[in-house]
Amino acid sequence: MNVKINDRVEASVMRNMDKKEGLKLTAHWNWEHWRDGRLIDEWEYDNTCSDEGLNFMLDVTFHGTTPISPWYVELFESDTTPDGDTTYAVPVYTPSTAYDEATRPEYEEAAASNKVTTNTANKAVFTISDTKTIYGAALVGGGSAAMTKGDVAGGGVLFSASKFAASKSVVDDDVLNVTIEITLADS
Repeated sequence: MNVKINDRVEASVMRNMDKKEGLKLTAHWNWEHWRDGRLIDEWEYDNTCSDEGLNFMLDVTFHGTTPISPWYVELFESDTTPDGDTTYAVPVYTPSTAYDEATRPEYEEAAASNKVTTNTANKAVFTISDTKTIYGAALVGGGSAAMTKGDVAGGGVLFSASKFAASKSVVDDDVLNVTIEITLADS
């Protein structure tokens, strides 16, 4: 292309319009299933963060809402799939109370490092007390009774919940250990 001094040339630069910038929040769960002192199964997956949990996180960070401490892990024993609309008061699943611990196990997380907080050093433990089929789990907290097994009336927050890819059959004295890694990173 030859351009002369008195010719008019126009150009425009367009950014890559397909690139989406933002944040990605992941709640990654790692499970161990023990029976008679032997590891019989391991699985992992990413949990769905509820709208209730995400709104709470925003309110704590930017609106001055009081943080929740501690958070608790709960199992559920109904074949249902939580989604973003799932709440503490209407969880769409049936919480399991079939474990020996007196309360829901606490999520004892470490301070965030490299954009991750985790309970790797303090796994949540469920010692099963009955023959059941477990379909999934959730992370809950706040309200008046978040530690209470099976509570849905305490006014708490459901941060995340997901159904397992495959249900898990458990029997009395089985142990389920769970590690939860919550990651917040640029996408």
